[in-house]
Amino acid sequence: MQIDANGCLNGMRFIPSPNCDGRPAGCAINLLVIHNISLPPDEFSGDGVIELFTNQLDPAAHPYYQTLRNLKVSAHFFIRRDGETIQFVACGKRAWHAGISNWQGKTHCNDFSIGVELEGSDARPFTDAQYTALTALSRVLQEAYPIADIVGHSDIAAGRKTDPGPHFDWERYRSALLAARQDDAASPGKE
Repeated sequence: MQIDANGCLNGMRFIPSPNCDGRPAGCAINLLVIHNISLPPDEFSGDGVIELFTNQLDPAAHPYYQTLRNLKVSAHFFIRRDGETIQFVACGKRAWHAGISNWQGKTHCNDFSIGVELEGSDARPFTDAQYTALTALSRVLQEAYPIADIVGHSDIAAGRKTDPGPHFDWERYRSALLAARQDDAASPGKE
């Protein structure tokens, strides 16, 4: 995987979301935020998330969707249960994933972050395929941008958000990232 000059991953499915705008001038992308989402809640493999991020969610399709009426949100990436990764917003643009947020004294985390949504919920573990895809994506993003921190939505919106939730295995993810970084460093042509 490689990121092109526009902030899109080559070879990845791209479904453009209208829910984005420009980042503030000179704002470094230095935060990666991990979320979880499923629509309807705790149901996987449907198109609800895609429809939400592209403003095509039918409020009459499910009772829960009434609560999302007129909501304009997006993320840069969405990783499905089988590991398929879909990009909705180019990394150079600001996706609308963090909402009211604060990290290390800086507010408006959308300005300086990349948002990754995992198809899931607070109630269920994530899949091996999702950890593999998230690790690979994270490494590509770390190589392209000066990402200093990787956090959950709950870390930047404490008391308001709980995702990626208690079943997200931070130790497993961080260990996989460290192993991938060491593999990259040991590979010829990598520093």
